[in-house]
Amino acid sequence: MLLPKILAAYTFIYFQVPKLLFKKKYVLFILSFILSSYILTVAARVLVVHVIEELFRPRPFEQESFLEILTDFKALYARYYLGVYFPALILYMIKLVQEQFSKKNIVEQLEKEKFSAELNFFKAQIHPHFLFNTLNNLYVLTLQKSEKASETVLKLSEMLDYMLYQCNDDRVTIDKEIKLIQNYIDLEQLRYGDRLQLKFDQNIDNTQTQIAPLILVSLIENAFKHGASGAIKNPQIKINIKIKNSHLDFSVFNTKTKLKQEDKTNFKKGIGVSNTKRQLQLLYPNKHEFKINEEDLSYHVKLRVDLE
Repeated sequence: MLLPKILAAYTFIYFQVPKLLFKKKYVLFILSFILSSYILTVAARVLVVHVIEELFRPRPFEQESFLEILTDFKALYARYYLGVYFPALILYMIKLVQEQFSKKNIVEQLEKEKFSAELNFFKAQIHPHFLFNTLNNLYVLTLQKSEKASETVLKLSEMLDYMLYQCNDDRVTIDKEIKLIQNYIDLEQLRYGDRLQLKFDQNIDNTQTQIAPLILVSLIENAFKHGASGAIKNPQIKINIKIKNSHLDFSVFNTKTKLKQEDKTNFKKGIGVSNTKRQLQLLYPNKHEFKINEEDLSYHVKLRVDLE
């Protein structure tokens, strides 16, 4: 009965289910299944009675005619139906399991691609924003013919080299991130001079601790953008980075003006705090705490991350 079993399996799995049942052609599916099951059980019984018994059954024996086979519905469905269609059902179950694994792999791959695309999008937001601010600083220094212009170019070069080439991996060592932060702070201090009161504390138990790149620096940039503006007489920024046993405690405090800075074009929307929140959700799901304490004259961001 191998031939009827094969025909039953392929007809059911590759035609009746996908072409009729899944497309909601229920009447055609039922009629097709009834017709095919009748034809194939008849074929199975004909093969048994007129081929197998002819070859192996000792004679004499009484043999059913083709008409008796065609009209004996009880014998067809009681003795042959399950034998023909049981393998088809088993194969269909195997096919469903394979499809589920395949769909799962596709979904996982799409999630990875979406994850990578989102992170690249966020990085693309950060790079031009840094470049824009730093070039403004450099422009002011060149107008003043300051000797610090060359130092600014060097630090800018190091920052761009890091952001464009060195932080393409999923994780980098914390010492590289701190060097980027220090370069950024130095560039901003060149801009604001002694008017800005800045404190940067570090307490790192292992400089080779791995961290996702460019997470912290956007928060620091945000503190400079809103905490060192010309409207504040004595701006203050306090930055603290502590890592112990692969646990990060990060804090940025800045004074600010009561006046809210307008951004009618929404150009900066998605950069800074909202950017960092989304990156943390992607990179450290359920492994971070992000808190903001905003008052009239101050803004304080606290971040804790399990980096393991």
